[in-house]
Amino acid sequence: MSFNKRLCFACDLKDNPELIAEYKKYHAEGNAWPEITKSIKDAGIIDMQIYLTGNRMFMIMEVDASFNPDKKSKMDAENPKVQEWEELMWGFQQELPWAKKGEKWIALEQIFQLEK
Repeated sequence: MSFNKRLCFACDLKDNPELIAEYKKYHAEGNAWPEITKSIKDAGIIDMQIYLTGNRMFMIMEVDASFNPDKKSKMDAENPKVQEWEELMWGFQQELPWAKKGEKWIALEQIFQLEK
């Protein structure tokens, strides 16, 4: 039996309607580079969704038991296509006001869950 876990993150886009529209095109169905979606799946990410309100984004990932964020970071650092994508995305994204330098996607703190 596999165990799945949900991880949630936030990141800001530059507050520019033209850049936001272009960013959305890169993420429209079928437009993400196949090497990127493969790297996501290879890391143990079962599902990933990104939501946008204004220029703030929220990413929700469902990961399996094999997912390890340090391993994913290492895999990404060793993949030239992922590095190319990340550099491209930095042209649209900006750090959240409380982020450390170079940190973009910040983990959300869960503060409520409806009782089962």
